[in-house]
Amino acid sequence: MPEWWRDAIVYQVYPRSFADASGDGIGDLRGITGRLPYLRDLGVDAVWIGPVFASPQVDHGYDVADYRAIDPLFGTLDDLDALIEAAHALGIRVALDLVPNHTSNQHRWFRAAVASGPGSPERSRYHFRDGRGANGDEPPNNWRSVFGGSSWTRVREPDGTPGQWYYHLFAAEQPDLDWRNPEVLAEFASILRFWLDRGVDGFRIDVADALIKDAGFPDTPDGHPVIPKDASSPVHDVHRAFRRILDAYPGERTAVIETGADDATVALFLRPDEMPLAFNFRFVHARPDAADLRAAIDASLAANAAVGAPITWVTDNHDTTRSVTRYGTRAALTGAYVPGELRTASGAGADLEAGARRARAMALLLLALPGAACLYQGQELGLPNVDDLPDEVLQDPVWERSGHAVRGRDGCRVPMPWSGDAPPFGFSPSASTWLPQPATWGPLTAERQAGDPASMLSLYRAALRLRRQHRALGRGGLRWVSPGSADVLALDLLVPGETVRVIANFGARPIALPEGEVLLASLPLEDGRLPGESAAWVLPAR
Repeated sequence: MPEWWRDAIVYQVYPRSFADASGDGIGDLRGITGRLPYLRDLGVDAVWIGPVFASPQVDHGYDVADYRAIDPLFGTLDDLDALIEAAHALGIRVALDLVPNHTSNQHRWFRAAVASGPGSPERSRYHFRDGRGANGDEPPNNWRSVFGGSSWTRVREPDGTPGQWYYHLFAAEQPDLDWRNPEVLAEFASILRFWLDRGVDGFRIDVADALIKDAGFPDTPDGHPVIPKDASSPVHDVHRAFRRILDAYPGERTAVIETGADDATVALFLRPDEMPLAFNFRFVHARPDAADLRAAIDASLAANAAVGAPITWVTDNHDTTRSVTRYGTRAALTGAYVPGELRTASGAGADLEAGARRARAMALLLLALPGAACLYQGQELGLPNVDDLPDEVLQDPVWERSGHAVRGRDGCRVPMPWSGDAPPFGFSPSASTWLPQPATWGPLTAERQAGDPASMLSLYRAALRLRRQHRALGRGGLRWVSPGSADVLALDLLVPGETVRVIANFGARPIALPEGEVLLASLPLEDGRLPGESAAWVLPAR
């Protein structure tokens, strides 16, 4: 049998926003555990839980102070153990978010580095450099942070004088580790084993391709950092070491990495001795357009086939504008989480009704393509981005670091609506949630949609049920079919004894379907024809 992860459906939980059991208005581990039956009924294979380790929460957990402790905001180690046990009892595997590129500036290693002074072994775990200029008052180079501003912050030395600078790809509170130091790999090998020993089934690895920086730290014309990712980069040795640890455990433990590189470079990380899975951001960036989507699919399939790796298809995550809003503008993303994407992919002018139609069609394409797929919480409810959050509630560090020029990612992180007709929609016992929910979300709650066979939730449930019943869906070889229109994608998914045809009509006019059994359509057929901006799965007549 092939490894389970090759065609898995993974559900991403953003812990702050999924379900709050404690009543403080912030989601937590017990809240997730209480909603696991919902994920079972949806039909997912695994749940990826965003970072819940001890953290000052400057970047909502992506600034880790202790990788072996649960932040009290989310609960305790016992709560996580209970979650894993409950998930496994329901047939759901559990993956945790691992953040190896950087720590919090409150991590014991970084505190020791600042206290120990220049040239110390403690500082060699990070990227400390002398500044430029007569008194070292200028940063070591011109590299810019992903979150805006310089990538360098100066420390005060133990004697109180202005001292060296340290590098941070993201916020100043997130100093980057120096992965050329063998102590760093040894520490993370121990961290991996700590969680694997507790029954965790795998990891999502944050910023996995950016661990190695050019040691010369040269100035660049645009201020972008130089991060080697080619076949000779030491970053691949890191992932080989991670893979050996995963393979040493029973139960097919796995990892999926975040990398925003081009298709050929992503494939380097998926060679047989490296990582099992990588998110396909080429697909995330594609518009709901037949030509753009086919180009993305073809490029991804070709690159991954060269290394024998499956693809992890995805349209939404915690760093991107929600697809209902994005598809409502037909805008393409320009990055996975970079400021350009955050500036350009707002919901200004979005046609949310059209966006929802296109998102329904994309759901059937996403869940049919060969490989794994990852769903982001609320995607199955058709939640739009919340682009009118008041300035005073914004919490993404991008907001402050950009001088309030970039609103950041809070709009895709608003808490889930579960039930009821008004906020907090069953998310929390508290009426005050860490980000406010739109009062208009009543029709989008999971409770309301579960009782509506035409809802987005019902579509996802039906699609995942059919995916389990028909081996060609998610597993079959792909063969393109002549669509007869530039606005239509048509493809066959084939396994021995079964063919499922996927037709996605991104045009405005209805089109004829092939003879056969219609397994599922994203919108009701019109006199037997597939409406514009919809998709269908068909078992062709023999």
